[in-house]
Order: sequence, then C-alpha cells, then structure tokens
Amino acid sequence: MNQLKSRESEADKPGESVPGTALPGALPEALRAELVAFRRDMHMHPELGNQEFRTTAALKTRLEKAGLAPRLLGMGTGLICDIGTETGEWGAADGPRGMLALRADIDALPIPDTKTDCAYRSTVPDRAHACGHDVHTTVVLGAGLVLADLHRKGQLPHPVRLLFQPAEEVLPGGAPDAIECGVLDGVRSIIGVHCDPKVDAGRIGIRPGPITSACDRLEVTLDGPGGHTARPHLTTDLVTAAAKVATEVPALVARRVDARSGLAVTWGRLETGHACNVIPQHAELSGTVRCLDLDAWRAAPDLVHGAIQEIADLYRAKPVVNYIRGVPPVVNDPVVTDLLRDAMTSRRGPDSVEDTQQSLGGEDFSWYLEHVPGAMARLGVKPPGERGSRDLHQGDFDVDESAIEVGVELFTAAALLDSA
Repeated sequence: MNQLKSRESEADKPGESVPGTALPGALPEALRAELVAFRRDMHMHPELGNQEFRTTAALKTRLEKAGLAPRLLGMGTGLICDIGTETGEWGAADGPRGMLALRADIDALPIPDTKTDCAYRSTVPDRAHACGHDVHTTVVLGAGLVLADLHRKGQLPHPVRLLFQPAEEVLPGGAPDAIECGVLDGVRSIIGVHCDPKVDAGRIGIRPGPITSACDRLEVTLDGPGGHTARPHLTTDLVTAAAKVATEVPALVARRVDARSGLAVTWGRLETGHACNVIPQHAELSGTVRCLDLDAWRAAPDLVHGAIQEIADLYRAKPVVNYIRGVPPVVNDPVVTDLLRDAMTSRRGPDSVEDTQQSLGGEDFSWYLEHVPGAMARLGVKPPGERGSRDLHQGDFDVDESAIEVGVELFTAAALLDSA
C-alpha cells in the first residue's frame, strides 16, 4: 500500500551522456566537511523512534537542494528518495529490473550522552546517538549526493533508492511499517551498514548468511495466593517459583533445539515481594530471547511458553507470558554480499575487507530481507591503533569520522558496479 506523501518538484534530470561508468575519485573536501558537520549536528540533536521530525526535515531540505524529490513516509517521519527515475512514478524504475536501495536508520537511543570533552555531544537530556545511526544516515545522504551528480552526468547505470527509516530501536523496528508504506515497491535488492567499534576505520566486515541474531522481548508474570513464610507448604511459594523460572527456563529451552541455533533466554529484571516474612502474591520477570538461526527463531515462542508453563505448574504458580516479537536474524544474500566485497575492494583494495562473525545483536534490516535479497556490512569506526573500543549502546560511544567517507565510497561503488 502506497502511503507516501508526494511533493511537487521537478524531477532530477540526467545531463549529457558520458560513455562508460567510472568510479568517482575521492570526495571533494567541501563535501567531506559538509557530511561531518551534518553528522555532528544530528549527533547533537538525537530523536527517538517515530519522533525524528528534525532529522527528517534536515534530510529533506538537503536532498531538495540537490535537485532531488524526497517523499515522506506515511508514518510521519523518515523518507525515501529515488535517483535516476525519469517518470517520477513510485516504483516505476528501470522496468522489471528494479532498483538498488541504500538504507539508513535515523533514530537515537534513550540514554544519556556521557562524553565529556566533545563539542558535539548531545544537547538533549537522556538521548544519544550511541549506536551510530547518525553515521549510517550521513553515509546514505552522502552517497545520494554523489550518485545524483553522477546521474546528471549520465554516469549512473541504474536507478537507486535512498531509504531513511525511522524507529529501528523500537521493537519490532520501523522496517515493517516502512514496508507497509511501499518502500520496497520497485526495489530489487537492498544494502546497509552498521557501525562496528571493533573494526578499524577504513575497513568493513562482511559475511554471507546470518550476520546478526534474532532478538525478541519476553515479559512474564507469576501469581499465587501469597502467605506467611512460616507456612510455605500451604500456599504458592512464589519467590522460589520465580527463581526457578529464571534459572531453569533458559536451560530447558536450550536443550530443546539444536545447540548450533544459539537460542538463549536471558533475564534482565526480576521483581517480587516487599517484606522478608511475607510470601508475595505477584512476581514479574522480563528479558530477551536471542537466536542465531531463522528456523529456531520461528519455533521459539512455543518453546518458551511451554518451558515456563512446565516450571510454573511444578510450583502451583499461574503464569501469564507476553512474548513480543522483535526481529529475525539478518541473513545476507551471498550475491549481494559479493557486491559489497567487490565495491569495497575496488575503492580501498582487498585488505580493506575482513570476514566477520555473526553478532548476537538484533537489527530490523532483517525484515527487508524477508521480501528482497540484500546484505549488511559492518562499517569500521575504530581509530586505527586505538587500544580497546567504545561499545555500542554506551553513553560514551563515538566514531572515527573518516568512516563516513568510507561508507559513501562503499555505497557509491556498489551502485555503480551493480549489474544483476
């Protein structure tokens, strides 16, 4: 269903045709400086999922300045922008072949920015770009500006779609809503990057097949009549029941799937009781379910429900399970993964690409891959030679900003080399 808000604007027009398609050289210094400034401004003004109004407006303004026609998504934030389509029609690109989409996520996290000596630290209390989405967004914007210029010169071989997606950090992510808005109409394949603080800036990590894990949320309540701790045999010993659910459910679930699937239940919260001599009537647990394997992820809700019910029955507790679907694993298509490898090698040489392991983190980029083939690369953001690294989702997270130019080169080369 097309829920995009159209904008009246002159479509981007190709210039005089140039025979062949050559990879562009290094980014002009002015564009490099502009992109760094854009990233820093975004870093200073982080917005949570589905609230990215300022970010969306800034992207729209810059793309329009480049002569492009961005379209807002029906959710109210986020946008898409096609480059190289002459009709201006939604999804009418390059006949049946379809477009290559470059995807960025634009939201921030609800955590404080704890960097001290940083001129561009967050100005919004308890909000921070601590996962690198400001870099992802700037990379796709920069690639779009380069590709638009190449299109005007007649050097863009196929149409490209820029996709700036909101709410990646909000389960099950903003991708399903974006898909419902029609962002994949006319798209043949899709690529993305995610900052990796373990990989040196100037390099990327890639992997065919699964590169992230599934991540779901789990909320459990246990209830019983309560009573005196002197007579636990006359009531439901709810504290023990909750403790057994916390310790035994992960082990039960792990033993009911192939160990290679990596299905893991991990609790982050357990709350019950108010007095040392009172058996409570209510307990709550919450945590996550992560999984390396797509088939095991699909089976996980029934396995988890069954294991919780078994343990609760042993202790006469009444469970209520709220299993909240998050995201499936990102499973990289091997052909599109090779495109990313070739693109990076063409720009920075074979030593700029390294193999990477599957992460236990989740990414809603996976929802796009339920519909079209695609691949995600890990974009190195660690200053070369630096010992240790700032991890993602920490308030002091920052990047080596040279990674922005690397990401732009990667996406630009991929768009020019794409010939499937």
